[in-house]
Amino acid sequence: MKILLAKRAGFCFGVKRAIDLAVKVAKEKQGNRIATLGPLIHSPQTVQRLREDGIDVINSLDELSEGVVIIRSHGVPPATIEEAKKKGLAVVNATCPFVRRAMHWAEELYQEGYQVVIVGDEDHPEVAAVRAYTNDTAVVIRCAEEASKVPESARIGVVAQTTQSSENFDACIEALRERCHELKFFDSICTATAERQSEARELASQVDVMLVVGGHNSANTTRLAEICREAGAVAYHIETVDEIQPEWFSQRSDGELTVGITAGASTPNWLIEEVVERMNELNEKSELQGKAEELPNENLVSDGTTAAAEGVGGDASRGEAEAPTMEEYNETLNTPSQGEIVKGTVVQVNDDEVLVHVGGKSEGRIPRNELGLKANQSPSDVVSVGEEIDVYVLRVEDSEGTILLSKRRADQKRVWEELQEAYEKNEVIEAEVTERVKGGLLVDVGVRGFVPASHVDRNFVENLEQYVGQTFRMKIIELDRQKNNVVLSRKVVLDEEYEKAKAETFEKLQEGQIVDGIVRRLTDFGAFVDIGHGVEGLLHVSEMAYSRVDHPSDVLSEGDKVKVMVLRVDKERERISLSLKQAMPDPWDNIGEKYHVGDKVTGEVTRVVDFGAFVKLEDGVEGLVHISQLADHHVANASDVVSPGQEVLVKVISIDEEQRRIGLSTRQAKEKPAAPPKPEPKETSETYSSNEGSSGLTLGDRIDLQSMFKEKGN
Repeated sequence: MKILLAKRAGFCFGVKRAIDLAVKVAKEKQGNRIATLGPLIHSPQTVQRLREDGIDVINSLDELSEGVVIIRSHGVPPATIEEAKKKGLAVVNATCPFVRRAMHWAEELYQEGYQVVIVGDEDHPEVAAVRAYTNDTAVVIRCAEEASKVPESARIGVVAQTTQSSENFDACIEALRERCHELKFFDSICTATAERQSEARELASQVDVMLVVGGHNSANTTRLAEICREAGAVAYHIETVDEIQPEWFSQRSDGELTVGITAGASTPNWLIEEVVERMNELNEKSELQGKAEELPNENLVSDGTTAAAEGVGGDASRGEAEAPTMEEYNETLNTPSQGEIVKGTVVQVNDDEVLVHVGGKSEGRIPRNELGLKANQSPSDVVSVGEEIDVYVLRVEDSEGTILLSKRRADQKRVWEELQEAYEKNEVIEAEVTERVKGGLLVDVGVRGFVPASHVDRNFVENLEQYVGQTFRMKIIELDRQKNNVVLSRKVVLDEEYEKAKAETFEKLQEGQIVDGIVRRLTDFGAFVDIGHGVEGLLHVSEMAYSRVDHPSDVLSEGDKVKVMVLRVDKERERISLSLKQAMPDPWDNIGEKYHVGDKVTGEVTRVVDFGAFVKLEDGVEGLVHISQLADHHVANASDVVSPGQEVLVKVISIDEEQRRIGLSTRQAKEKPAAPPKPEPKETSETYSSNEGSSGLTLGDRIDLQSMFKEKGN
């Protein structure tokens, strides 16, 4: 036979907690009568062990006049607890935390006016206890068929028995939607139960025979057997090892027989061990090879025996008389201690809390305020079912009877350890800026960190608001966990990066090299240009253009992207000289192609000197208009004719490419006025002239003038 053991076989968190409490009370209350009100759990074998430790079982409070009463894991109506207190009994409430949640939700629905419906077994003590919190008004249903017959109501609220299957609960919810106008429900199914059932279903689909170990009166064990049969396996529900029949495992004709073993939530590990051991014995007696092979199980070791057989709780093969006591068994299941940080697996995520399995049979609760949520975050934003997380144990038993955990504090402890390591190693860390505050910025490093304004950048920054939302690379400069104080500096990192980049830049830069740069600052004598990683070089005003520049702002603005040539690199003094004009083409390189003698062009007067005026034709190209070429008349002072900034028309009269000189003339550029045309002589018979010269008058003209004079009395 090949034998497979389910990983989650055995005690659940709630059962283990109930036993832990009972054993603890038996130790602390020696000499007092101690009794559980009804069997603590559905395991006659476990109940017997408790009797051996001095814990009796009573079915009514009338049977106990003094001492301690332990409330069973299934819970009891609140009136029962009040009655016990009135009798003067010390009450230890071992109700499973999952059952307590169902009670709380049922009561909440009842008080809000809902008709409460409980999906479960009406005869089960858990259901009876939950129903009591609705003043016994809740309707109990087993399945969707019964749900469809629930009387119609305006508002229906639903909870489930913790051992219900999710499939049945969902089916009931859908049926109840048709019976009301408003439906509200809480998924109160125990996560351990759901996982156990899912695992049993999967295992049963892989084997020929399933052994389901647990009390015959255990609802969750009975349901496990049903699930295994539904999955196609032949399933036997057994309470003790003595019920195993060898004929159940007759050798298959086609080869090896595979047997699966699972157990209910109330089944102790030592009982599971006995079943595993008996199966190994059957293998040996039938001379078959191999022992039990287990699925990964936190409570079993790899050779088919239990952890108890390895010296923790005794050898299960010793027989019933030598089986481990409850105290010995309790030691095999370690419960996390207050103040510990342990790893846990998220098993359920709700709006107000997260349930976590923290090893062995322990599960705990993380309240919403201990999740470390940021603004507008919900629990599902930070954790998900199946995720493994670190949790800090706040209390082993709180008022709700659960292990109270904190993700926030575990994260903070881990963060402080990481911060301490980063501080000691002088490491760079990254963090987002969350807020602008007086004197600096707040950053999120897992805890709140502070960046003083003087450490935000290499230079003073007036507007710190611009950095909110950005991620900084920083180093810790002060760390005090006692005062919850973390001070960081971005400036330190920027300075180090700058020094490193500067060293690399000076190493790589070559004179004559063309590099990209960004204008950072303007001064009267030039501009400082960032040529990479914050390394700046000086671009002198004389190197900004081929023509004269009065002020750098005439050519450049801060933020301009430019290409510059490296003129000089002084590594010792850490100075870099740059040129903008030498990174551009020389306008004199093709001057003969652009200008010719005789061309007339327009230019701007840049300077007026004693011997003439300089006229700019283009950037880097100026020509001289000699004083003799300024006008047609004699010019004593050039400023009498032209002034700086004036636009003038000039004629190119000479070009000396080698000496970079161009001669210009404004006088020759002026067009001379054309002479008026001479009148054509009139064709007459004769023309008369006076002795002084020709008057230009004809004979007819003269006769007319004489007649005009006579008329006027001349």
